[in-house]
Amino acid sequence: MKKVLLILAVFFSGFGIKHAYVNYSSTGTELYGLDNEHLDLFDPNDPRIRIVYFGFTRCPDVCPTSLAMLSGALNQIDQNTLSQFRPVFVTLDPERDSAEHSAEYAHYFHSNIEGSSGSVQTIKTLADRYHVISKKTELEDSALVYTIDHSSYFYFLQPNGTLITKVPHTITPEPIVKAIHSLAQQ
Repeated sequence: MKKVLLILAVFFSGFGIKHAYVNYSSTGTELYGLDNEHLDLFDPNDPRIRIVYFGFTRCPDVCPTSLAMLSGALNQIDQNTLSQFRPVFVTLDPERDSAEHSAEYAHYFHSNIEGSSGSVQTIKTLADRYHVISKKTELEDSALVYTIDHSSYFYFLQPNGTLITKVPHTITPEPIVKAIHSLAQQ
């Protein structure tokens, strides 16, 4: 009898694990962009490769440099190649960066870069999925109150969210252009 109960307990706990995984994956990408419209990062009907950058709009140096390099890369590729990619900026500071503000910030660098925000939990789930390192650091005697220390990579993703490759922070667009050309369909 104990064996039967143990087997049933293990069997039903498996359903709980599956259910938790399904909920984790389906709620982990509820992002919003321009005009607070839902931004489906993993839209299966959109075949474009995603180029995702995690940062925040009040970043004084790394994020603007990285987005400028992404913009430079996008400006160096032809329209056919550009149409195969979907660049997306995801804020790591959803407490201060609204979807609208993130979208405006991203568009400042290039009109094709979509800016997005979501709940604190959504951003954490998404960042954890790609092993983005980020830490909120308090700033004494600063009007900013805090900053976000974070890793800086461009994540190239399949439409379903599978990581293809990542390009580290760069001070020239060339590594991004090279990755784009290596993944583009001719």
